Amino acid sequence: MASKFRTTELSNPDFESNNLRFITVKTPNLKGRGDICLYVPPMKNLKNLPIVTLLHGVYGSAWIWAHKAGVHFTALKMMETGLIKPMVIAMPSDGLWGDGSAYLPHNQKNFEKWIVEDVNNAVIENIECTSEKSDLFISGLSMGGYGALRLGAKYSEKYKAISGHSSITNITQMHLFVEEDEALYVKNEHTETSVYKTMLENKNQLPPFRFDCGKDDLLIDFNRCLNKQLIDSNIPHTYQEFKGKHEWNYWEEHVKDTLLFFNQFI
Repeated sequence: MASKFRTTELSNPDFESNNLRFITVKTPNLKGRGDICLYVPPMKNLKNLPIVTLLHGVYGSAWIWAHKAGVHFTALKMMETGLIKPMVIAMPSDGLWGDGSAYLPHNQKNFEKWIVEDVNNAVIENIECTSEKSDLFISGLSMGGYGALRLGAKYSEKYKAISGHSSITNITQMHLFVEEDEALYVKNEHTETSVYKTMLENKNQLPPFRFDCGKDDLLIDFNRCLNKQLIDSNIPHTYQEFKGKHEWNYWEEHVKDTLLFFNQFI
């Protein structure tokens, strides 16, 4: 099968640490290269494994879910104890635009298609235990939660389930984190940037989804508002609040909820 990428570099498994691998591909969507950090379970004779995409928040990159939350250690422990089935976890860069791309198409780059097309293709082409038959899931934190909820709803035919942690719910909240002008994110007037409106537009085909937020998070009111909007629109979902702030200790703990949620649909 011909590669969908002009160039691809895959790290050598002989030198990997803790079952983490790295892929760099060149894609027109980024007008250059994009990085993906991958957790590949060490069990034998695995095939057609589900692919869970974890999106990072502002300031971060492909390495951050693994090296600030240790998600690969969490996932392995949950697999070894039988809490979840084996799955590949793909942790892509957002495209490294400004403080964060928001996973939207803007400024002559398509950070949206990078996630929903390129990341999955890169994993399937390079990781033997995945294939076109692999089920796809998407989650993220903060800006990544925004990306996961919005993209999961917009491309509902691709994903079996969606999850978000401490999520931005509209691009109008990006100013809380970034120095770039919010107007730069909405160059395309046809792009819907509200999570709620995207879900409403796709109400009849949404996959199962959940989201959570810490009670002391600066985004808690936005998440509560989204929950109310979804209830008022009779859109089935799960919303949870936990103790915590907008910080890595919270995401390290509650990514477990995402993995357990996704496991129900494998």
